[in-house]
Amino acid sequence: MKRTFLATGLIASALILSACSAEPGSERWCNEKKEQPKSEWTGGDAATFAKNCIIDGSEVGSEKWCEKLSEKDKGEWTASEASTFAKHCVM
Repeated sequence: MKRTFLATGLIASALILSACSAEPGSERWCNEKKEQPKSEWTGGDAATFAKNCIIDGSEVGSEKWCEKLSEKDKGEWTASEASTFAKHCVM
Protein backbone atom coordinates (compact mmCIF):
# COMPACT_ATOMS: atom_id res chain seq x y z
CA MET A 1 0.00 0.00 0.00
CA LYS A 2 2.83 2.38 0.87
CA ARG A 3 4.55 1.61 -2.43
CA THR A 4 1.39 2.34 -4.40
CA PHE A 5 0.97 5.67 -2.63
CA LEU A 6 4.63 6.55 -3.18
CA ALA A 7 4.49 5.55 -6.86
CA THR A 8 1.33 7.58 -7.37
CA GLY A 9 2.96 10.58 -5.72
CA LEU A 10 6.06 10.31 -7.88
CA ILE A 11 4.03 10.02 -11.08
CA ALA A 12 1.87 12.99 -10.11
CA SER A 13 4.96 15.07 -9.31
CA ALA A 14 6.54 14.21 -12.64
CA LEU A 15 3.39 15.20 -14.51
CA ILE A 16 3.13 18.49 -12.67
CA LEU A 17 6.76 19.35 -13.33
CA SER A 18 6.54 18.42 -17.00
CA ALA A 19 3.42 20.55 -17.41
CA CYS A 20 5.35 23.60 -16.21
CA SER A 21 8.22 23.26 -18.65
CA ALA A 22 7.97 24.69 -22.13
CA GLU A 23 7.77 22.21 -24.99
CA PRO A 24 11.11 22.12 -26.86
CA GLY A 25 10.82 24.14 -30.05
CA SER A 26 7.72 26.08 -28.95
CA GLU A 27 7.64 29.87 -29.00
CA ARG A 28 7.84 29.97 -25.20
CA TRP A 29 10.81 27.57 -25.22
CA CYS A 30 12.60 29.64 -27.90
CA ASN A 31 12.12 32.80 -25.84
CA GLU A 32 13.39 31.08 -22.68
CA LYS A 33 16.47 29.82 -24.53
CA LYS A 34 17.23 33.33 -25.83
CA GLU A 35 17.41 34.47 -22.20
CA GLN A 36 19.48 31.50 -20.97
CA PRO A 37 23.30 31.64 -21.29
CA LYS A 38 24.38 29.50 -24.23
CA SER A 39 26.97 27.84 -22.01
CA GLU A 40 24.04 26.13 -20.23
CA TRP A 41 22.55 24.72 -23.45
CA THR A 42 22.91 21.06 -24.39
CA GLY A 43 23.74 19.95 -27.91
CA GLY A 44 20.09 18.99 -28.33
CA ASP A 45 19.00 22.45 -27.19
CA ALA A 46 21.21 24.06 -29.83
CA ALA A 47 19.91 21.80 -32.59
CA THR A 48 16.26 22.31 -31.59
CA PHE A 49 16.78 26.07 -31.33
CA ALA A 50 18.41 26.23 -34.76
CA LYS A 51 15.70 24.13 -36.39
CA ASN A 52 12.64 25.72 -34.80
CA CYS A 53 13.67 29.21 -33.73
CA ILE A 54 16.08 30.35 -36.46
CA ILE A 55 16.24 28.31 -39.66
CA ASP A 56 12.64 27.85 -40.73
CA GLY A 57 11.00 30.04 -38.11
CA SER A 58 8.27 27.53 -37.42
CA GLU A 59 8.09 27.08 -33.69
CA VAL A 60 6.46 23.86 -32.55
CA GLY A 61 2.72 24.41 -32.37
CA SER A 62 2.73 27.50 -34.60
CA GLU A 63 0.34 27.74 -37.55
CA LYS A 64 3.24 27.21 -39.97
CA TRP A 65 4.40 24.14 -38.02
CA CYS A 66 0.87 22.68 -38.06
CA GLU A 67 0.58 23.21 -41.81
CA LYS A 68 3.99 21.68 -42.47
CA LEU A 69 3.18 18.61 -40.36
CA SER A 70 -0.24 18.25 -42.02
CA GLU A 71 1.55 17.83 -45.35
CA LYS A 72 3.71 15.02 -43.95
CA ASP A 73 2.37 11.46 -44.22
CA LYS A 74 0.84 10.58 -40.84
CA GLY A 75 2.58 7.21 -40.92
CA GLU A 76 5.89 9.07 -40.71
CA TRP A 77 4.94 11.17 -37.67
CA THR A 78 6.76 10.49 -34.42
CA ALA A 79 4.73 9.96 -31.26
CA SER A 80 5.90 13.38 -30.10
CA GLU A 81 4.73 15.04 -33.32
CA ALA A 82 1.31 13.35 -33.08
CA SER A 83 0.91 14.43 -29.47
CA THR A 84 1.99 17.99 -30.20
CA PHE A 85 -0.24 18.19 -33.27
CA ALA A 86 -3.24 17.07 -31.19
CA LYS A 87 -2.36 19.59 -28.49
CA HIS A 88 -1.80 22.64 -30.72
CA CYS A 89 -3.36 22.09 -34.12
CA VAL A 90 -6.67 20.24 -33.65
CA MET A 91 -9.58 22.53 -32.96
